[in-house]
Amino acid sequence: MVTSTSALTVQTFEIAKEEKIAAPIEIVFETLLEHLGPDFAPAEGASLHMRLEPWPGGRWYRDLGSNTGHLWGHVQVIKPPTLLEIWGPLAMSYPALSHVQYRLTADGGGTRLSFVHRAMGYAPEQREGAAEGWGRVLASVREQAERRNRSRGETR
Repeated sequence: MVTSTSALTVQTFEIAKEEKIAAPIEIVFETLLEHLGPDFAPAEGASLHMRLEPWPGGRWYRDLGSNTGHLWGHVQVIKPPTLLEIWGPLAMSYPALSHVQYRLTADGGGTRLSFVHRAMGYAPEQREGAAEGWGRVLASVREQAERRNRSRGETR
């Protein structure tokens, strides 16, 4: 039997971002749920096959079919159309815990989306790309919500 021990360093990080979106809060929240679910894709555009169960305790996971995949987290708080919080490991495959919060506030005819991702745990890889990744996700939500808002305005 081989036994080894090593000291691990617990790390923390926080990413905070804000987007001003030219669309009503209901459209932005609806777009956010879709974007975290079936529309979630990396920069390359290939689907990650994500699923989001939009209720307290609901799972946020990558569905690879045949009962395989990755659990990214659970819905901790959902208060449509103003708040969504998810906790769990997210995409980290080591002992770590994350909490992400999307807070939406009506702002004139648009919406302010405030985002915070806090994490702690053993994270041997550099997480420098996380801020840029979340920035792409939020920009994509903004673009999709604004496009949806324009198309709804044209049909009226």
